[in-house]
Amino acid sequence: MLKELKERVLAANLELPRQGLVKYTWGNVSARDAATGLVVIKPSGVSYDIMKAEDMVVMDMAGKVVEGSLRPSSDAPTHLEMYRAFPEIGGIVHTHSPEATAWAQAGMDVPLYGTTHADHFAGAIPCARPLSAREINGAYEKNTGLVMIETIRERGINVLHIPAMLCRSHGAFSWGKDVENAVMNAVVLEEVARLARWTRQINPAVPPAAEELRDKHFCRKHSKNAYYGQQTNKQG
Repeated sequence: MLKELKERVLAANLELPRQGLVKYTWGNVSARDAATGLVVIKPSGVSYDIMKAEDMVVMDMAGKVVEGSLRPSSDAPTHLEMYRAFPEIGGIVHTHSPEATAWAQAGMDVPLYGTTHADHFAGAIPCARPLSAREINGAYEKNTGLVMIETIRERGINVLHIPAMLCRSHGAFSWGKDVENAVMNAVVLEEVARLARWTRQINPAVPPAAEELRDKHFCRKHSKNAYYGQQTNKQG
C-alpha cells in the first residue's frame, strides 16, 4: 500500500539528520496521499540508521493504523490535526533543530530581518502560546496541533505562505504542499532562525525588514507573476 509514498517519506526522514536537523530519533516526517487521504508517517523511536520504507506506518485521518506493524510517531495526533484543518498541506516535518528550538524555548517569533527569510516565508515565523496544564495533562499531542491551528487562525496566516511554526518550550514544525517541500521549509527555517539570532547579537535594536522588501522577495518567487528561476522550477 502506497509504496511510492512510503519511499518518499523514508527519504524525507533520512534527509533530517543529513541536514543536521535531528539527533538520535528526535524528529519525524509524514505525508498525506491526496487520492486516499491516508497519511504515511515515521514509526516511533526507530533509529534512522536502520529505518526502511516498509517500516513507515499508514494511518487514516481518524488515527487508525491501516498498515504497518510498528507504532506511529508519538506526534502523529499533531500531524493529523494539521491535515484535517488545512487540506492544502501535503507533508509535515517536526524537529528539535537547535536554532529554531532556541527561539521556541525563548517563546519568541523569528523576526523577518532580510531577504533570505522573505524568499521563503511571507512574514515572521510565529511562536504559539504555551499549552495550559490541562492541555499538557490531557491529549497533549492533539492539543499541540490545536494550539498551532489556533495561532494560524488568530493571526490570519496563509499556511502555504508561512509554512512553519514554533511550539513554545518544545520545537519546530514545518509543512508544505508535499513532503519534499516540507523538508525544504524545515531546513530554511533553521537557517533563518540562525541568521536572526546573529542579527540580534550584532544589533539588538535592529527593526524588521521593510514590508515592501519582504513582499517583493516573497512574490518574485511565489506569486502568480513570479519570475525567479525557470518556468519548470520556480523554487530553484
